[in-house]
Amino acid sequence: MTTDLTGSTALITGATSGIGKATADRLAALGAHVIVSGRDKARGDGVVAGIRAAGGTADFVAADLGDERSVRELAAHAAQAGGGHHVDILVNSGGVFPFGATADTSTDQIDEVFAVNVKAPYLLVAALAPAMAERGHGAIINVTTMVSEFGMNGMGLYGSSKAALMLLTKSWAAEFGPAGVRVNAVSPGPTRTEGTIPMGDALDQLAKAAPAGRVGKPEEIAAAIAYLATEEASFIHGVLLPVDGGRLAV
Repeated sequence: MTTDLTGSTALITGATSGIGKATADRLAALGAHVIVSGRDKARGDGVVAGIRAAGGTADFVAADLGDERSVRELAAHAAQAGGGHHVDILVNSGGVFPFGATADTSTDQIDEVFAVNVKAPYLLVAALAPAMAERGHGAIINVTTMVSEFGMNGMGLYGSSKAALMLLTKSWAAEFGPAGVRVNAVSPGPTRTEGTIPMGDALDQLAKAAPAGRVGKPEEIAAAIAYLATEEASFIHGVLLPVDGGRLAV
């Protein structure tokens, strides 16, 4: 088996920072042409420039995952990116993760979280997975969270949206796996990214409950995603791979 992704094209949502950016860097280093997607063009161009400086190839496609039309346009553009190459790898990394009491959650916030965390991946898979199946190969990796596996105060909305994505991972594996498309998920624990900065010391406290006893790095999550994207994981379908320092083990 090989980890070489030369000749493949990978679309990564939420790739302008954090886990998504680390994944873009990792897959590009393995030879994939990477389509970097996010809302911020300046940050996206920066990620692309970094990949190209390291000898890889990448393009940026702006998209708002909370907007259905934007998501559909992203899928269409991605299928034509990289010199007309089709998408071989889809990483649904983009997401929003608000914390707060149930009674303080607005209906607009509920709609936003499920639009970004559930509907956008659903639309992208619906648009791209059938073509992968026709070609007889492809890999889809969804990024969930450890709090989709257990209850935690203030994380019901976020956790439930990712629990839905976890079930979709298994359903898509059953649907597209027989045609050669592997669908899996990674479940990060507390990870130091731009998005978790507002958590401050609370992130470290959360991480202390796990055997590793520390906060994870985006590159560590990206390594697991990259593994699932390569032929090294050729016999793995429909799994949830915890990358959480052991939190789900205790």
